Amino acid sequence: MKQVVLKVDVDTYLGTLHGVPALLELFERFNVKASFLFSVGPDNTGRAIRRVFRKGFLQKVGRTSVVSHYGFRTLMNGVLKPGPHIGKKAAFVMRCVAAAGHEVGIHCYDHVRWQDFVAAKDLKWTQREMDKALGAFKDAVRMSPQTIGAAGWQINRFVIALEEQMGFSYASDVRGREPFFPSMEGVSSNCVQLPTTLPTLDEIIGSDGIDSSNCWETILEKSREQLPHGHVYTLHAELEGMKLIPVMEKLLEQWTLSGFEFATLEQLHASLDHSTLPKREITWDEVDGRSGLLAVQAT
Repeated sequence: MKQVVLKVDVDTYLGTLHGVPALLELFERFNVKASFLFSVGPDNTGRAIRRVFRKGFLQKVGRTSVVSHYGFRTLMNGVLKPGPHIGKKAAFVMRCVAAAGHEVGIHCYDHVRWQDFVAAKDLKWTQREMDKALGAFKDAVRMSPQTIGAAGWQINRFVIALEEQMGFSYASDVRGREPFFPSMEGVSSNCVQLPTTLPTLDEIIGSDGIDSSNCWETILEKSREQLPHGHVYTLHAELEGMKLIPVMEKLLEQWTLSGFEFATLEQLHASLDHSTLPKREITWDEVDGRSGLLAVQAT
């Protein structure tokens, strides 16, 4: 199937204020809809410095020029100054996304806190973080979310059960190749996983001669691999919505010329025959260009 689901992860206050509106304008020009997943609590991006000892983190920072994309002020959030509360200060942006006809959902409450700690946390911690995210989202957007997608592809076994209990029919928490019913460490869920199937720009830029001028070629080539339900491409408001917006424009142009159709996570989920969906285990593995272990669909 020649289809690409556009899933926009919005990690920071800066990305919400500036990257999201730029993407809305770009998507309107191409007449496409996307799924925007918002971080809705405090932007504590600066606390990610804790990852300095994680395997591959310094290489990733060097390759992707984090300071130039995120800015010094954002990298100080939660360190030298309190992190701005995204759901309270930028709720109007989230409502504009919904009003424009795009899907809106939850990414997390505190992006750095979730990404750095959730894998090793217990049920109480996990439920508290997810409840805070759901409450902040409802306060900001004034509606209930249909979908959720974990920050940094980091989860634990309690996450998939809580997603079902909280009423989500589908989520996009992992890397993989096809939609599936998940299980993890003895816990199963009827909340369908719609995994990210393509690499992200920050994973490929700076490797094998790939830079911001030609990185779209790698994404386009990998999207040509035929999968039964097409591809899910995760982009970031802080990258494709800001300095790398020419890359996103080029991708949309080339996908359109190549006959691809675009969809949201909601549309992908609605197209599925649940009676034929496989059950798959979620496990941990490395992904090229990203530091640490990620939640992935077992093959």
